[in-house]
Amino acid sequence: MKNFFIILAMKIVYLGLKILGKNGGNLLGKIAYDWNPNIFRYFKINCPIIAVTATNGKTMTNNAIGYVFQEAGKKVISNTEGNNMETGILSTLLKHCSLTGKIKADYLVFEVDEGYVPVVFKDLKLDTLVILDFFRDQLDRNGEVESLILRINEFLKTYSGNLILNNDDPNVARLGHANPNNSNVYYFSVEKYEHATEKIKEAGEGKFCPFCNTRIEYEYYQYSHIGKFHCPNCNFGNNDIYKIATNIDLKNRTFQVDGITYQTKFNSIYNIYNFVAVITCASLYQIDTQILQKAIANFVLNNGRLEELSIQNIPTIINLAKNPTGANVSLRILNEDDTEKELLFVLNDNMADGFDVSWIWDINFDTLNHVSRIVTSGTRAYDIAIRIKTAGFDVHKIEPYLDLNEAVKALYQTNIKKYVIANYTSLQPTRNEILKLS
Repeated sequence: MKNFFIILAMKIVYLGLKILGKNGGNLLGKIAYDWNPNIFRYFKINCPIIAVTATNGKTMTNNAIGYVFQEAGKKVISNTEGNNMETGILSTLLKHCSLTGKIKADYLVFEVDEGYVPVVFKDLKLDTLVILDFFRDQLDRNGEVESLILRINEFLKTYSGNLILNNDDPNVARLGHANPNNSNVYYFSVEKYEHATEKIKEAGEGKFCPFCNTRIEYEYYQYSHIGKFHCPNCNFGNNDIYKIATNIDLKNRTFQVDGITYQTKFNSIYNIYNFVAVITCASLYQIDTQILQKAIANFVLNNGRLEELSIQNIPTIINLAKNPTGANVSLRILNEDDTEKELLFVLNDNMADGFDVSWIWDINFDTLNHVSRIVTSGTRAYDIAIRIKTAGFDVHKIEPYLDLNEAVKALYQTNIKKYVIANYTSLQPTRNEILKLS
């Protein structure tokens, strides 16, 4: 009866929020979880649960999987707006369940924070887990990346469902060995693309084999520590690949899997990895290839994740970067564009961002291509401006503004193409300020 009344109360609260035009975020889940931390056990779920976790890319991959399944005519419940900790996922369930906890759907698709996979799925039966990558992120909250990997590895020791792993990230590929009795492990990979390098260009993790401590050898790096690797001593990394992307053409935004060409609206290598994960997942549930092709071709996020806008007829690209790898990938996209452009970098240090912004010193500002001016903003506008200055960029072309509105106005004083990089809490405020000018 306690859980019945908790759900009833949350339904009433949710109704009030909708009347006020509010979504509530993770509020419902926070209240319900405080009342009963075991409430997950109350839900009656008779459909597969698919979860996506990673440091970078989980929102896009999660939403793309849900979109593909919806295009296939399936009823999908998903936390598409983020809210990926236990209270956020609980909020999603509370909004869609009956008073008796019954969930009516064909699939539940959840983005899950890396640190919360063992927490959320302690009481929910997980059918498929997709793991994309692991990088250093918010060290003051998460600690070193190795601690996250070990927690997930411990969870996977008793997990026997589908496990979809990025074979080009040694931090992820190692997890396929967590449970030797699990025969449902599927590795995906991406063939070398045009701008891959023989030497690592950005900060990376996982330099040594987790099984024999030998230094890992790379044939090439796609970005950061993502690339084709193997251990020369124990052959870690030489796994059977279930799905591989080939013929990568970022200019025309196409790639192939199993000889089938996919068109996307995105032009970055890390999004190719996300889409191959989506294709791998869809194949396990027999989604028709033509539906999959159409869904991937039409899928967009429109939430500041590699979002392309036209502001006052000026091409503008906005992307989230909450850690050095995210920032470096954004700069790769900028540098692979040979046209003249200007950059706005917005950096906050709020609680959700992590108070420690020392990660900006791992951002590769040394070889900016055709960037004529950089505007900085956010609570740490001057920190990121100093970082850019020390990389050798002309100080007279760096403009810091603590006021975000002033920064955006200054950015659009010229009609040159714009790139915008913003971290977690600054992303939506920055996007909103930019849209005011459209």
